[in-house]
Amino acid sequence: MAENMDAPVQVLVIEDEDDIRNLVVMNLRRAGFDVISAGNGTDGLGLLRTHRPPVLCLDLMLPDMSGQEICAIVRQEPDIKNTFVIMVTAMTEEEDRIAGFEVGADDYVTKPFSVKELVLRVQVAARRAVAQAQATAPSLPEKLSYPDLEIDTRAHRVWVSEDEIELTATEYKLLLHLASSEGKLCSRGELLQEVWELPPTLNTRTVDTHVKRLRQKLRAAADLVHTVRGAGYRFSAEDA
Repeated sequence: MAENMDAPVQVLVIEDEDDIRNLVVMNLRRAGFDVISAGNGTDGLGLLRTHRPPVLCLDLMLPDMSGQEICAIVRQEPDIKNTFVIMVTAMTEEEDRIAGFEVGADDYVTKPFSVKELVLRVQVAARRAVAQAQATAPSLPEKLSYPDLEIDTRAHRVWVSEDEIELTATEYKLLLHLASSEGKLCSRGELLQEVWELPPTLNTRTVDTHVKRLRQKLRAAADLVHTVRGAGYRFSAEDA
């Protein structure tokens, strides 16, 4: 949590509805975060470029530009491309969530949301931001190689059929957890806990949506990730 860190982690909230923005800002500050906010995309991008906060809570529907447009800009600018982006929106369709992930969102919260859950997700994002520079656990080999897929665990880079692919921080962590558990069933609860650091009993489609998007990016290597109906997912080269 933010209060256990050496210094408060800064969070930027971009939300055009005053009541929602004030509520989120107030609760994040109570949780120990240093919070800055904006009511539109233009001002929000200005704050993001100036302050470079590690975590961004981004509303999808803004008066001047969409959250998807802002997220795409973030991922293209070297100084801010590693910002952890939590998309906040009233749009609940799976296609909308996937559209957010396609432009680089790391997490997705739908309105009306539980403030407690949003704070929890920001705390998880903050811990990742603080730990981002740390090396991968030494128990993992430097390279993980499978048919059509290679993962460089030190450089956090992934190749499919010799072409490097771009993954968000969450997508990479999901892939690494699945690949390092080769042959083992990874339940949705386990993935929520290990990848998102969220309670395993949380009722959310986050895992399934991320797996679907990850498979799309893996292309020729997508068959390495198997769905175990009603249970979760298993990474296996034998059945690919």
